[in-house]
Amino acid sequence: MSLDARRWFAPLVVALVGGASACSSPPSVQAQEAATEPRDARLDWWREARFGLFIHWGLYAVPAGEWQGETGYGEWIRESAHIPVGEYEQFQPRFDPLRFDAEQWVALAHEAGMGYLVITSKHHDGFGLFDSAQTDWDVMNTPFHRDVLAELSAACARGGVRFCAYHSIMDWHHPDYLPRRAWEAAERSADGADFERFVKYLHAQVSEVITKYSPGVLWFDGEWENTWTHERGVELYKLCRSLDPALIVNNRVDVHRGGMGGFSDSSEAVGDFGTPEQEIPATGLSGTDWETCMTMNGNWGYNSHDTNWKSVETLVRNLIDVVSKGGNYLLNVGPKADGTFPDEAVARLHGIGAWMKENGEAIHGTSASPFEQLPWGRCTVKRNGANSTLYLHVFERPADGRLVLPGLGNELLSAGWLAGPRLLLPVKREGTDVVIQLPAAMPDPIASVVTLGIQGEPIVYRAPEIVAESDIFVRPLSVKIETKSPGLEIRYTLDGQEPDARSPRYERPLALESSSVVNARAFHEGKPVSATVAHAFERVEPLPPRKPNGVEPGVRVRRYSGEWASLPDFSAGGTTSTEVVPEIALRPADRGENTGLSFDGHVLAPRDDVYVFALSSDDGSQLAIDGLIVVDNDGLHGTVEKRGTVALAMGAHDIAVVWFNRTGGAELSLRWAPLGGELAPVRELTHSEW
Repeated sequence: MSLDARRWFAPLVVALVGGASACSSPPSVQAQEAATEPRDARLDWWREARFGLFIHWGLYAVPAGEWQGETGYGEWIRESAHIPVGEYEQFQPRFDPLRFDAEQWVALAHEAGMGYLVITSKHHDGFGLFDSAQTDWDVMNTPFHRDVLAELSAACARGGVRFCAYHSIMDWHHPDYLPRRAWEAAERSADGADFERFVKYLHAQVSEVITKYSPGVLWFDGEWENTWTHERGVELYKLCRSLDPALIVNNRVDVHRGGMGGFSDSSEAVGDFGTPEQEIPATGLSGTDWETCMTMNGNWGYNSHDTNWKSVETLVRNLIDVVSKGGNYLLNVGPKADGTFPDEAVARLHGIGAWMKENGEAIHGTSASPFEQLPWGRCTVKRNGANSTLYLHVFERPADGRLVLPGLGNELLSAGWLAGPRLLLPVKREGTDVVIQLPAAMPDPIASVVTLGIQGEPIVYRAPEIVAESDIFVRPLSVKIETKSPGLEIRYTLDGQEPDARSPRYERPLALESSSVVNARAFHEGKPVSATVAHAFERVEPLPPRKPNGVEPGVRVRRYSGEWASLPDFSAGGTTSTEVVPEIALRPADRGENTGLSFDGHVLAPRDDVYVFALSSDDGSQLAIDGLIVVDNDGLHGTVEKRGTVALAMGAHDIAVVWFNRTGGAELSLRWAPLGGELAPVRELTHSEW
């Protein structure tokens, strides 16, 4: 039975976990739905599939990544190589992919275990792979003269793969699209361009794609330019849903996507799922559907010179990682101009398919792992009536062969291989953990899947977290003990002993007055259900104040010139200028390239306490107090903030900050606060001769 025919989905409810599962959308999205089809029903097949094929194909396949001797281009070649529209149009009569075989493409996707296929109906160059009544800038006006979307849609219906389409909002060819590229201003004036007229064209083409080819997903892109707005995104989303109430639409229809991370950063955003690009989130997101799209090599469109292919092992493990966090994996192929997939891509699809043939059950229809982290691999979950199956994807066999599942609270059934020797694996409880003993040999070098049956839905009791602003303190320190497993009680000790049922129950933040080791553990009905966590806190003597003479307002700053990749030894000399300034920050003249600064003076601590310093810079910087390095933010990087703490007695203390910028942006700021206070710029700085 094909994936799109299996119209069921049992969302995982992780009891006492708070783990990631894709089950619901924000209320604001639901409020703007243009049709009545329940969201979960629309997403059933997509969540079941978990794995799809992305296809970037168009006129950019003709130059195959090369232009005027440069070979680093892909589907953005018109923009990145600054090809005038008239020259780019010469690719249209050269597009004749006689070896295109829709059945073969679909068969490769199906064999790889993919449940859906997303192809570019139109990319940013505006060229359409379908028969559009709105323009001649499409495949029907090439020598090929065949409707690619029609053939693929029909082949998908026959081949058990759900057909979907990608459609770019941005359009570098349409005369009414704005803004123009800056580099083509002289050749292609924006005079007379009417963006509202372009929006009507966009709506007309989107309507064609939906009504003629019935995609399961409409995957928008190119929404980030300032002419596209949230209001226009809402209108386009409503149009899609009105034409097909069952249609799934990604969040790039709107403007609120937070960069390549792919998740919408506004409660008013519309769209059914987030779209991380070329990256996998560190953790899943509860209540959010998402899909990571990723290339097999370095380009989306075909580049004949790109040999940076990911291995089958990497691609399979990426798939497992994504699904274990509650997401889908959309893996890209850029077909050649003749209509075939590159041999390297075909080989990888076959390799993935070989693993999926044996282990696809651990991917399709599964939900996110209930565990926060497993050092040996990943976990996916599937409900089976009253019970559940945990699929344990082992990337690296532990040296002792012990597969440890921390805090699993369910009654255990049996463990064995999903694909491999037909034998049961020893499984037992050890305290609050479940341990499965693995044999010396693993059945699959990429990922061996162990199945563990449990009664009910997964229950994972997570160890508490001990949280404080600092590990050191001068004044009484507030320490919190937090848990992500609601309904449990936390017991703790302050003498380093293991907490038991007689230990104090945590109810409010602890106020530590002396050095202590805090131990904490979760209990359920009087029994320990998690591992014990420990954190040491030390009461320290603050650094004594200095006694400067002849104090003057401000700090000295010395300027240097040089080309560095890390902080140099500015004390070696080479000063270009010296002056006194009121604060540790950049002035307009300091924002040049190949520049360095060193500040020195005194900072006044208003009381005995531990102070938090936050040093932000682009590029590298370092903060020292009384000669001790407190924050090290060295290296070539964009704007990065790092923090450090130091215990200071009331009074003056030496402060020194060094900074450099090589090229590009230049930033420097310093803030501080006593523990529990709000960070603010460092003021009332002084300098003197000692």
